[in-house]
Amino acid sequence: VFSITPKTQAEVDIVKNVSSQFETVLWSPAAPEFIREEAEVHLFVPGNSSQAVRELLQTHGVTHAVMLANTKELIEMQTRNASTDPRSGMSYYEKYHSLEDIYHWLNKTAMENPDRIKVILIGSSFEKRPLYVLKLSAISTTNTNKKAIWLDCGIHDSRCAGVDLNRNFDANWCTEGASHHPCSEIFCGEFPESEPEASAVASFLRRNKEAVALYVTIHSYSQMLLFPYSCTRDLTENHAELLSMAKEAAQKIKRYYRNNYKYGAGAETIYLAPGGSDDWAYKLGIKYSFTFELQDRGRYGFLLPPSEIPRACNEALIALKTIALRVVERIPPPA
Repeated sequence: VFSITPKTQAEVDIVKNVSSQFETVLWSPAAPEFIREEAEVHLFVPGNSSQAVRELLQTHGVTHAVMLANTKELIEMQTRNASTDPRSGMSYYEKYHSLEDIYHWLNKTAMENPDRIKVILIGSSFEKRPLYVLKLSAISTTNTNKKAIWLDCGIHDSRCAGVDLNRNFDANWCTEGASHHPCSEIFCGEFPESEPEASAVASFLRRNKEAVALYVTIHSYSQMLLFPYSCTRDLTENHAELLSMAKEAAQKIKRYYRNNYKYGAGAETIYLAPGGSDDWAYKLGIKYSFTFELQDRGRYGFLLPPSEIPRACNEALIALKTIALRVVERIPPPA
């Protein structure tokens, strides 16, 4: 994986050509059109192309360095996982798991906690795999005004082939920052919610929007706490409130884990990205909507070693708790 920093517009054009001319995968930014002067680019280059890419960059004097040399080893670390009992020990939560393992964990956890946990089928994926919601509730409560937190992970893999699901929701769909081109990394799909995964999530939330007070979607990487809007440079009505929550969460991460997270509205913090689920949820009426971009900032990128999972989870958890407590304070008491 190369770290490349173009200094001029001419160098920007060279890097754009490299990312499309060779069999590479652009890790950051999301697509070649977002490459800018003085902004670091992370480019995954297969071994058979690395020398040619290096020579091209050197010929044109483009600043670059090898950010990650042992990608094969890191990929093997992520996929090396003997199946174990999901509840046999904490080591289960310090590994990456197959989808089958995750399904097994969902069902086993629900069976062991029938009063607290319910597995809800909300649809199926493009590959006809089931899409589940795991509903967690208190065992008993007299509060009829309970509000829910929606938390999703995995909607956005590292440059998925086909439609970018985080450009497929109906929030300024396919305007600046997305593409109608099927081969683009930011392809928005044929129409809003054209993809079964986006449609399933949107349908479930439309049915339950009155109950959801907080929407959080978890992605990686870049260490950022983002909130609407990403689909426009306009500010939300409660921008100051969302900014205050994100700032406090970032400060808590810094205090307890000595790690820095950027925070702010998506469009002003990174770039325009229409069709995102957090913007869509906000427009639906869920006024506390956030995207967490987890570790790291590029040292390992999408190949974060399993040993870093606990730290990444703890950072996300303290941010979630911080924001959730502020949201709870704003929920009106039952009449």
